[in-house]
Amino acid sequence: MAEQKRWYTVRDLVETLQVHEQTVRRWIKTGELEAYALGDRAGYRVSPEALAAFLERRRVRDAERDAKKLAA
Repeated sequence: MAEQKRWYTVRDLVETLQVHEQTVRRWIKTGELEAYALGDRAGYRVSPEALAAFLERRRVRDAERDAKKLAA
């Protein structure tokens, strides 16, 4: 039987990334973080691949921002 991958809830991301719940929801709403809506009560789920891509985009953007600050 195929191994099932773990999908993250908003609460999982809040605890893992140490950010506010509304921050995670804003990332989802603006499309920065790809998520699947499972209904009002079930909430959102984020795949491991979507989380990895989001974190990579954030890392690169933060590094570029820091480089611009140093150059100024």
